[in-house]
Amino acid sequence: MISGRSAARAAGLALAVVAADQGTKALVRANVRFGSRDGVFPGVELVHVRNRGVAFGLFSDGGIVLIAIGVVSVAALLAFFATHSRRPLVWLPTGLLLGGAAGNLIDRLREGFVTDFIDLPLWPAFNLADACITIGVLSLLYVLEGPPRHED
Repeated sequence: MISGRSAARAAGLALAVVAADQGTKALVRANVRFGSRDGVFPGVELVHVRNRGVAFGLFSDGGIVLIAIGVVSVAALLAFFATHSRRPLVWLPTGLLLGGAAGNLIDRLREGFVTDFIDLPLWPAFNLADACITIGVLSLLYVLEGPPRHED
């Protein structure tokens, strides 16, 4: 049985992530010249690059296969959530992961690539959806393996 409160929280967070992700990417596409690099803070650059692959540009010729993998991943996450929705805080990684995956999937379906715009030293450029996916994975590990907590 899916917890209604947990589902509402996950959905709300996912929608917020998609909105923020798509909004920041639209700002970059409209205002940052493709291929440019501008220092924002020491060690942080604003860039405008296109990623046709997955993390670190891997599988850049994946095309429809990457879209299919994204759809299957989202379905698996939803199945996991449906069977674990009463677990404390499970809505947090679910919302972050769903929102991040949806944000990048929207780009792939609409553009055929994902817009990346944050560049750190020794790390490939990424976007807000990527950051939410990373935080989502870390928070999922905490929810599954962290200290026992009371249901919220």
